[in-house]
Amino acid sequence: MALAPKLKDFPRIRGALKFYQVASIITGTLLLLLCAEMLLKYTPIGLELELGGPQGFLAFVPEGTTVAVNISLGILIVHGWFYVVYLFSDFRLWSLMRWPFLRFIVIALGGVIPFLSFFLEARIAREVKAYLAAREAEAAAPQPVEASN
Repeated sequence: MALAPKLKDFPRIRGALKFYQVASIITGTLLLLLCAEMLLKYTPIGLELELGGPQGFLAFVPEGTTVAVNISLGILIVHGWFYVVYLFSDFRLWSLMRWPFLRFIVIALGGVIPFLSFFLEARIAREVKAYLAAREAEAAAPQPVEASN
C-alpha cells in the first residue's frame, strides 16, 4: 500500500503547492531568458547584454567587451540560485504528498528543460487540488453505521 498524505497536512500541502507554482513560473521564465542569452552568446552572433555602458542604457555588445553591468551573466546567476529555490519547493511538495522518488526527479527536470516547468506546474497543481478535494470529500462523507444484532 502506498503512503498517503495525512489530512492534518492538507493546509501545509496547499501552501507548498502555491510556493511550487510561483517558483516554477519564475524558474521557467528565467530558463527561457537564459536560453535566449545562450543563443545570442554562443552562436556566431556572439553578443552579451550590457546595462549602463557606453553603448547606452541597455545594449547588446560583442562577447567579452562589457564594461558595465553584464545582464547576461546576471541572468545565469539568478537562474542558478532560483533553481535551488525551485528544488526546495519541489522537495517540500514531494515529501508532503509522499510521492515516489522518480516523481521528484521529473519535477526537478522542469528547471533545466525549457517550457517543462510550465506544463508540470499546471499538471501538478490540477492533480494535487483534485486529490485534496477528493480526500476531503471522502473524509467529510458520513460513515456507514454497522447494524448491530
